[in-house]
Amino acid sequence: MRRILRILRGPWELLKRIFGWLVLYEARNKVLLAPTALRLRRVEDAEVTRLAAVWPDPPAARVVTVIATHRRPEELLRAVGSALGQTVEDHVVIVVDDGAGLPELPSDPRLFAVSLSRNTGVAGIVRNVGIRLTRSRYVAFLDDDNRWEPDHLRRALEVLDAPGGPDGVYTALRRVLPDGTDMDILSVPFDRRRAAHESFLDTNAFVARRNRALHFSRLRRRPEVLPREDWELVRRYGRTHRVEHLPEPTVRYLVNPGSFYTSWRD
Repeated sequence: MRRILRILRGPWELLKRIFGWLVLYEARNKVLLAPTALRLRRVEDAEVTRLAAVWPDPPAARVVTVIATHRRPEELLRAVGSALGQTVEDHVVIVVDDGAGLPELPSDPRLFAVSLSRNTGVAGIVRNVGIRLTRSRYVAFLDDDNRWEPDHLRRALEVLDAPGGPDGVYTALRRVLPDGTDMDILSVPFDRRRAAHESFLDTNAFVARRNRALHFSRLRRRPEVLPREDWELVRRYGRTHRVEHLPEPTVRYLVNPGSFYTSWRD
């Protein structure tokens, strides 16, 4: 019986070696979840139209940070504080709430916040609304339960603005446990082929030039659906734009016991 199973699994294992298991899973997602993407694109468009109508002067800066949030008021305030605490000038932050309501946020002219009319449960849609409601040369992303070091944006923009610089850059992640202790540092050079086999890409560390490729997948990715939308965005962006890795840990990434994160070791 085991031999038969090995024979039956042979073609699948061969495809995984050739294309990468993450690529194959994403191809499956695009087939099975296509109807959700069509519905969610309509939801996204409707929310952007609604919010733009009451917000005719969109935030504009050299770099915009998009923070998606849902029912994490205390964590959100810490994330917002780390975004506003960046050493880069000409920077604005937009918080996009996924229909749950916002806590009282700091009074800062660089901070803007909107709420979707209902909960979508799809991080990509929430982030896309933030991208589309703003104007900037560069866009950065921060989840509401993570934090940046004060020089995160400065280091990333130095690479992006250098002569012949790339279109996107991601720094290293310092992954921390809920008690605040360090778990490890995730630092992997960008390689699309390697990314087909390993899920080391995360948008909390990603800063990129705004263009048509910079949008998140609109598939409804429940927790069991892999790969995650972060992986999909960075790998797709790297297909037509140059992406580089900066091996400096400028992101404090919280690893919750129930979260989905890369199992990575030296």
